Amino acid sequence: MSAQGQTRRLTASDIRARKGGEPIVCLTSYHAHTARIVDQYCDVILVGDSLGMVMHGLETTVPVTLDMMILQGCAVMRGSSRALVVVDLPFGSYEASKEQAFANAARVMKETGCGAVKLEGGRRMAETIRFLVERGIPVMAHVGLTPQSINVIGAFRAQGREAADWGRIEDDACAVAEAGAFSVVIEAVAEPLARKLTGQVSIPTIGIGASAACDGQVLVLEDMLGLTPRVPKFVKRYGDLGPSIERAVAAYASEVRARAFPAPEHTYPMKKS
Repeated sequence: MSAQGQTRRLTASDIRARKGGEPIVCLTSYHAHTARIVDQYCDVILVGDSLGMVMHGLETTVPVTLDMMILQGCAVMRGSSRALVVVDLPFGSYEASKEQAFANAARVMKETGCGAVKLEGGRRMAETIRFLVERGIPVMAHVGLTPQSINVIGAFRAQGREAADWGRIEDDACAVAEAGAFSVVIEAVAEPLARKLTGQVSIPTIGIGASAACDGQVLVLEDMLGLTPRVPKFVKRYGDLGPSIERAVAAYASEVRARAFPAPEHTYPMKKS
């Protein structure tokens, strides 16, 4: 195919330019086949560290490694051609120093070919975000509920329920925007605060459990398809694939045990001795 006929992949600059415009559609993906499906509908595909819980049955995202993120990032890049692919930097891969963050972010981008990375944290990560952006690495920030901090937070609970708590989250969002992040995920905050943040910062806000007041939305694909047993209350299930898969597996197992498995339409010729 000629270069002229190829689909142009969206970039971080394209997403940043969507501030206040058409809502940004984002879903997670960890596989080439799901990436191929969502690519035609999504502006951003997030290879989230939620893969630790969704794919590996972990209780939190904390044990996820950089190698795990790179492996699945490569798969998603192979399956997609249009959406901006953003890969999470996992816990422990960027917090120690801005130099550590750059080394690991650069490795992610070089080995996967993705267009940006995402990291959690507001004011405390602003210097790191600025350091990465100045060196050519687009960064999606993440404020509000930050799952990698679960051992400090204590539980996955909504943030900013009381107006007295808004100031900290507002400062975080403004800090990452000023540092050069091209967008910011706002997770599990009250609708009035999400609306205020969206009006305050110059970059797109992408909500997850933060209402339609944001510039875009993201969900974990398996959550919205009904493939995970426990999902946050804010998740709307657009499909219920779990029971469908179970019924199919049960039917298959029943046929095999009854020796009723259908014969292939075409038999293979016997090899002559």
